Amino acid sequence: MKPLFLTPRIRLNSILRFGFIFVALITSAHGQEVVLHFDNETVGKPVAAYTNTGVVFTPAHAATRSKAVPRVMFFPHLKTDKKGILNAMADDPIPVKVRFPHTVSTVTLVLWGSTSCPARLEAFDTEGKRLDQISVAAVPGRTSPAEAAPTFELTVKAPDIAYVCFSGPRAGEYLAAEEVRFTPQNNTKVGPPPTPKN
Repeated sequence: MKPLFLTPRIRLNSILRFGFIFVALITSAHGQEVVLHFDNETVGKPVAAYTNTGVVFTPAHAATRSKAVPRVMFFPHLKTDKKGILNAMADDPIPVKVRFPHTVSTVTLVLWGSTSCPARLEAFDTEGKRLDQISVAAVPGRTSPAEAAPTFELTVKAPDIAYVCFSGPRAGEYLAAEEVRFTPQNNTKVGPPPTPKN
């Protein structure tokens, strides 16, 4: 004969299990990482700005070596199916600015670039104050011509990140971001900001 307390114990365990799952779902939804990639974009077509899920990619400032309008474009990661966004002006190394529709707390870029090219990622708030930065003196290089250029990651963390800039190439060099990952601040929704009412 089974003990009488068996059924209540099963119910209690079930309640605890469902409660744990519920808390886990709330936690994952609260700070869920968003991932952007560019595999379906057209390469070699310079544009003044590119928008993906409300995230806007633009040159960080005006051209410094000519009167040309600075642009960004997509570039193929040779020997792979990946594509990366970069500064379209090879002779004027302008940083690429990545602005988020709402503030975020972490940003990670997956990058590749010219051999020995330096790379830097900086995070800023809405007023342009730098919150965090990370850099490498030289991007990883290939060990043989048959290999694709190795990718690497740079991550910045801080409360209330409004935008980041990635930079580093000297004239004639390039640095491309093939993936952008970010965590929205608090529980904000990802997407374009709401249209203001008249």
